[in-house]
Amino acid sequence: MRLRALFLLSPIVLAGCAQMDNRHVMHISVADQKMLVTEAGQPVASYPVSTSKFGLSSAPGSYGTPLGKHRVVKKIGHGLPPGAVFKSRRPTGEVLPVDAPGRDPIVTRILWLDGKESHNRNSFGRFIYIHGTPEERNIGLPVSYGCVRMRSRDVIALFDRVGTGARVDIFREPLAQRLPKLVPSEPPAVAAAAPDAPPHTVLAGDPPDAPREL
Repeated sequence: MRLRALFLLSPIVLAGCAQMDNRHVMHISVADQKMLVTEAGQPVASYPVSTSKFGLSSAPGSYGTPLGKHRVVKKIGHGLPPGAVFKSRRPTGEVLPVDAPGRDPIVTRILWLDGKESHNRNSFGRFIYIHGTPEERNIGLPVSYGCVRMRSRDVIALFDRVGTGARVDIFREPLAQRLPKLVPSEPPAVAAAAPDAPPHTVLAGDPPDAPREL
């Protein structure tokens, strides 16, 4: 009977028995449309992302991106090729190229989030993911239907780096304002540089399938 009861547990409950990732945090700035990943409090990666074009909300049916603290509760897509298409979190066998015309499904990898605060506890039930998109030309703009979208190569790197239980914090402010010790503010603009000064380089990080995140 005890064995039978174990088999009746959901996959997410069973996943909770494994070692949790308590070292990684994904800090997602809606203002910057960027994610900073830290490990044991130190920055290890930064990626451009896209949050919802409907703004910020935890309300059911709003298609808004929820603010606040979350955790990764399930990872889906290990070993699949970049551009692998998901339908209801299952791979369909189709693989799309980057910026495939007229197509915008969930692709490549899924990190399913669960809200940890009273206002966002429905994030899991709203199917809020961090996932890949073929519409990579729009990454860096708020264009999603609630989820956090990433380029395929970036979401693969993230998927391979963080584990179940890794924390996610979604906030309005710029990263430099939220995490001033980790992300220095941009230097003030100058009227003219000295002739031998090197140039300042900035590193940048529809309807057919709506709602896209289900």
